[in-house]
Amino acid sequence: MHPDVVKLVESGRITQSVGERLSQLAPGSFCLHKAWGSGKVTNWDLFGGKVTIDFEREPGRVMGLKLALEKTEPLEAEDFRSQKIDKIEELRAQAQSDPATVVVQTLEAHGGSMKPDQIDRVLCGSVVPEEDYKKWWDRAKKAMRESHRVVVPSKRNESLVLRETDLSPVQTLISDFDGANSLRDKAKILDDLRKHSRALVDEGAAEGLLAKIEEISRKGLKLHLGDSLDLLAGRDELLESLKDVNLADNALRLHDVLASASGALAPEMAGLPAARQRRIYESFPEAFGDEWVEKILGVFDRVGTRGVAEIAKMFSDRGQMGTLLDHIRSALSRHALGPDALAWICRERKRASEEVFNHEVGSAILSVIEQDSTDEGPRRTLRLQNYLMEDGELIADLLSAVDMNEVRNFSRKLLQSPAFAELDRKSLMARVIKAHPEAQELVTGDDGPRKETLIVSWDSLEKRKAEYEDLINKRIPGNIKEIAIARSYGDLRENFEYKAAKQMQAVLARRKTELEKDLDNAQGSDLMGAETSSVNIGTIVTLESEGGTEQYTVLGAWDSDPDKRIVSYMSEIGQALIGKKVGDKVQFRDLETEEERTYEIVEIKGWK
Repeated sequence: MHPDVVKLVESGRITQSVGERLSQLAPGSFCLHKAWGSGKVTNWDLFGGKVTIDFEREPGRVMGLKLALEKTEPLEAEDFRSQKIDKIEELRAQAQSDPATVVVQTLEAHGGSMKPDQIDRVLCGSVVPEEDYKKWWDRAKKAMRESHRVVVPSKRNESLVLRETDLSPVQTLISDFDGANSLRDKAKILDDLRKHSRALVDEGAAEGLLAKIEEISRKGLKLHLGDSLDLLAGRDELLESLKDVNLADNALRLHDVLASASGALAPEMAGLPAARQRRIYESFPEAFGDEWVEKILGVFDRVGTRGVAEIAKMFSDRGQMGTLLDHIRSALSRHALGPDALAWICRERKRASEEVFNHEVGSAILSVIEQDSTDEGPRRTLRLQNYLMEDGELIADLLSAVDMNEVRNFSRKLLQSPAFAELDRKSLMARVIKAHPEAQELVTGDDGPRKETLIVSWDSLEKRKAEYEDLINKRIPGNIKEIAIARSYGDLRENFEYKAAKQMQAVLARRKTELEKDLDNAQGSDLMGAETSSVNIGTIVTLESEGGTEQYTVLGAWDSDPDKRIVSYMSEIGQALIGKKVGDKVQFRDLETEEERTYEIVEIKGWK
């Protein structure tokens, strides 16, 4: 009990129990308020009946002692919530070096179970900067899964739960396996169990786990064929690391499942990890016998980018690459190849696909992108279209060693395609012209008269182009990924990450439109050799007023630098000066004082 409180108890002014509770609000102690969060008592006035507490959300709050006793509960100094007040910098440093431990401490302070949104409210903005929180949270989840100290759910609206500490790593993983809701989540846990294969055998848990996999796979075959194949492939990988453990003779095998599958196989395997897909494809010969090549070519190009690459590698490893290339030639002639196979051909054009890489691939790329742009539903060709834009050598390679008729056909198809934004189309045509300058005739006069021409310096034009490229290639794709991740958390009504990502999507879309319009209207110039008989773009103007002499440089639309008195010809000052001659009077607001002033032009000279 606090010494000051002891005196009150001994004098009979308060009871022993009240004195003990009151001592919990002594200066330096910690407490928790439902609305204001944790706090540290900084001062009290026992005779005045007041206490001052620095709460998280209400620093320096003065409360009546009676109200404070009713509305707060004591906290130990070691409690995570106390440390947020007393050792915040140490906690912030720990959050960066050991994010999993910070989440564990948060859960311990809140009963061992919290939903992600609740954790966000505790940590975001106080322990972890708000702008870094999303990336930090992804790191924290990964670290928690690796440490097995917390049950991390796959859905955003489910709670994180502290584990029992007396379980071995294998027992913990098997518990996770039993608790996982989906077959795919169970298959991921098998990857972690493979790292503990020796312990799995030593603890006598291997046979029981295999029996569980067998039972779960059989139940899931009809409704979840792909996930069941994923789980069985993960089981086979685990078996390779287990010693002296074998499957029962009647256990499910991958080739048996493939042979008996009644539905389409390709949709079931798209999205599975590459290593799992490869293991499944390697079971095709045993599953289908002499028909395995026909079967696997039937799913080629419909199993995603990873599947296409794995099937191609399988043919290569078996010395049967010619069979796959013949299939590709036939599909190209029938315009039957999809975006994933076309992307693989382009990536491997100097290696595995060199024999089939030609101008027909370019025509097929334009066709499949255009078709996709007119179809309803999600875009399937976005990755291929981005690859076409990002690989600066691809068009030149596609059109190398072809006659001019093929170049014209490709160019016309590109120019007429509605699938590309105007700026993207021009960028691609510039690559065609660079490879074949004679194609310039196809775009002569293509733009027509412009409504507004912006005269800009080459330097500012390159900066604006770089901003646009960064927007298209990094920021917008990154935002799309953030939206997808945030959507997976569920409960969109209260999902601040999803709302923020969607708001950013609108901002990026507006900026994209602005940049496309600006760049479409821009005309680059070195701004040198300007006529100096009057103020023009690319001139330095000397002015006199009652306040003295000033100089302004009038440059392009995007070249303003007020600190150096460089103004755009489109600015208020630029518009006031353009066309004026030596001796003319002009009026405009001073850049620093914002006062309207009258100036006389005393000299005009060329910039640089």
